[in-house]
Amino acid sequence: MEMEKIKDFDYVIPIIAKYTEDFFEPVVTRIKKEKVDPFEILVGTILSLRTKDNVTESASLRLFKVVKTPYDLKKLSVEEIEKLIYPVGFYRRKAVQLKEIADVLIEKYGGKVPNTLDELLKIKGVGRKTANLVITEAFDDYGICVDTHVHRISNRLGWVKTKTPEQTEEELRKILPKKYWKKINQYLVTFGQNVCKPVSPLCSKCPLTSICPKIGVKTFR
Repeated sequence: MEMEKIKDFDYVIPIIAKYTEDFFEPVVTRIKKEKVDPFEILVGTILSLRTKDNVTESASLRLFKVVKTPYDLKKLSVEEIEKLIYPVGFYRRKAVQLKEIADVLIEKYGGKVPNTLDELLKIKGVGRKTANLVITEAFDDYGICVDTHVHRISNRLGWVKTKTPEQTEEELRKILPKKYWKKINQYLVTFGQNVCKPVSPLCSKCPLTSICPKIGVKTFR
């Protein structure tokens, strides 16, 4: 009975959404609320990779004071970009990557961010997580952004049995009702950061603890 309930998305997802509404949202979602700019969403998503949200947010604000378009970014040197985005994770590599992305956007897309998954994935350095997040957050289109939280929680709840985020995305596309595609990342990232943590999750505070199979969980609080 528990496994039937935990796999009822119309039962589980609204519970997670309600429970997490008072927590901080992922930084890219906050950027979107301030201004829906596909370029800023793309850049903010790249900066957020392997970086804490508070660091991403401060770096994004510094960069966006100077950079509004790919043309602005193209004018900056790699060293100038490094100073603006430090200390995000892998800031030196990301500075080079952002310069390359600006060139591609200008040369191939007229300075605009493409609005399809296939075209986004053609851009060097843009993986499926980034592309899907841009699709959902910047263009309000259907995509499933799977990061480490979505991958972990989907397996922990028994929704999927996969080894990589890419496999998780593929499986979720088969079973997750489309009405949840755009929001599943926001819900599970917030849930994963605050409750369903990677190590020793806070099961005592989780609204799903009575029905969760806790797959792979060795210790919890």
